[in-house]
Amino acid sequence: MEDQDERGGSFIEQIIREDLESGRVSKVITRFPPEPNGYLHIGHAKSICLNFGIAEQFDGECNLRFDDTNPSKEETEYVESIMKDVSWLGFHWAKLRFASDYFDQFHEWALELVQAGKAYVDHQTADQIRQNRGTLTEPGVESPYRDRSVEENLELFRKMKEGHFPEGECVLRAKIDMSHPNLNMRDPVMYRILHQSHHRTGDKWCIYPMYDFAHGYEDAIEGVTHSICTLEFEDHRPLYDWFIENVSVPSRPRQYEFARLNLTYTVMSKRKLLELVSNRFVSGWDDPRMPTISGLRRRGYTPSSIRTFCKKIGVSKANSLVDVELLHHCIRDELNAVAPRAMAVLRPLKLIIENYPEGLSEEIEVLVNPEAETPSFRKVPFGRELFIEREDFMENPPAKFFRLSPGSEVRLKHAYIIKCNGFDKGPDGRVIAVRCEYYPESRGGEAPDGRRIKGTLHWVSAIHAVKAEVRLYDHLFTLESMDEMGEGTDYKDYLNPASLEVIQDCMVEPLLAEAAPMDRFQFFRLGYFVADQEHRKDHPLFNRTIPLKDSWAKAMGRVLK
Repeated sequence: MEDQDERGGSFIEQIIREDLESGRVSKVITRFPPEPNGYLHIGHAKSICLNFGIAEQFDGECNLRFDDTNPSKEETEYVESIMKDVSWLGFHWAKLRFASDYFDQFHEWALELVQAGKAYVDHQTADQIRQNRGTLTEPGVESPYRDRSVEENLELFRKMKEGHFPEGECVLRAKIDMSHPNLNMRDPVMYRILHQSHHRTGDKWCIYPMYDFAHGYEDAIEGVTHSICTLEFEDHRPLYDWFIENVSVPSRPRQYEFARLNLTYTVMSKRKLLELVSNRFVSGWDDPRMPTISGLRRRGYTPSSIRTFCKKIGVSKANSLVDVELLHHCIRDELNAVAPRAMAVLRPLKLIIENYPEGLSEEIEVLVNPEAETPSFRKVPFGRELFIEREDFMENPPAKFFRLSPGSEVRLKHAYIIKCNGFDKGPDGRVIAVRCEYYPESRGGEAPDGRRIKGTLHWVSAIHAVKAEVRLYDHLFTLESMDEMGEGTDYKDYLNPASLEVIQDCMVEPLLAEAAPMDRFQFFRLGYFVADQEHRKDHPLFNRTIPLKDSWAKAMGRVLK
């Protein structure tokens, strides 16, 4: 997945090595520059790991910088969530910066371009500017206002700044080349009028710089040596360089591009994610079905599992679609090694061991985690009446059904071997209890005569069980690649109606009720679960992070223990 040089590492690492060895740079400075108009998602995590990771690798610095040049979409809530996510992933910024810190300097550089005859105020409408831009095969049409004098442009730009014009009345454009083969170079807009309060500067400004105008200048002010962007900005690089080259900047940054993350069954557009939240297709930005970092966190993902995923997919110059199962594999692999095992029954069915002494209760010793280097054990209560999974019993089972059925024997995990003697039904004909006998000499789950027992069931002691709510998650979308949407369809047409299943009356062992929010467990046979942030002792609430089955490892010829 990663483009590597012959000494190992990505093509970006190779560039940085050459820059350090040649003396072009003495210290590596990178930045992560999100716009605070939404919550970060897994695609941003790739950029975070790259920019902060590069800085760490080469003993440099990485700034966290908010590109807050559009007050109509930006909020302090998003700033705070981004800072939380970056810190949670385990990274520390050298400096915290905002594009709005530099608004005065941007204005000075805009004046410098106007005075040099390289920028002008255009009174065309947005539609006219768009129509006159031209196409890839046809040159653009120059604005009728393009040849205004420097003095007139200075006066008009002053009036823009002082609020004399309504929104959309005019813009400040760079004067480059309307026939340039790169459409980004055809007199791009530098400033537009927005009579809106900014989350940091209030009402000081009513003109705001465009991203392409501000981005390179932010890098130059901060001394960024390697401005690492996603691939869609490759065509913007000549404009990035033009703005840098035509004013008196304090440093000369360079831009490099890498392929952004595309993930199966996932949308990455912040606009679309905001729409999902605003229209309540999901419960919020941190809904565990969302690809946001906050959603992944609430689903039970760890910072290290996300960093591992980003390392595995690497850095490439070519766009590709990454299988979401690789992300699942990374958290599953980690939790397999560290998560304590616990007993939980999602759809309970009463099991009565008829020959077990009434009133007797004992404690069964279970291994906390079989993957741990040093084994440890804990006690789980066991009694005459248990709960098992409803799907683990069938009255008329098919062939090769190795769970419980009339006359069959199964092993209760860590406890005893039992034999089904019968069952009871309710008035509606549904099985309400299974009657069994146990073999006292089989404690630990092994038959004394050595006979083979194929089925093993998990269970919870009925008198000790605690009722819990469990939420099972699946892909938010049914379409593997969102680039393959059918003609005339919308991405919301592919929302998965089965992406969330809420089970209210699960039965779990007492240990799980005592868990703290964000404690993670492996529920025997069911998968990996996390106590939700709203989990309470009197209302246990668990989210399934991922099932046990590892389809990615299987596909890659690996077996997870």
